[in-house]
Amino acid sequence: MTNDDTVRHSVITEERMRADIARLLGEPADSIDPHENLLDRGLDSIRLMSLLETWRKDGISADFADLAEEPTIAAWLVLLTQQS
Repeated sequence: MTNDDTVRHSVITEERMRADIARLLGEPADSIDPHENLLDRGLDSIRLMSLLETWRKDGISADFADLAEEPTIAAWLVLLTQQS
């Protein structure tokens, strides 16, 4: 793996985030509002852990407690892009 591959895999986009969440919820990605509370939408703690494991395998650093504290795509994008 080159350094370019590492950089590419350590950055998450809104599209990637939305697609991963939609896959777990079994819903179309475009139906998820970035400001919607994902826990209310059905993203329970087990699904959130699964999401985190997927992202961590791609080099995206995230903490369960931070994501659970403000469970929206918009908040997660801010949090995760500040860390990269």
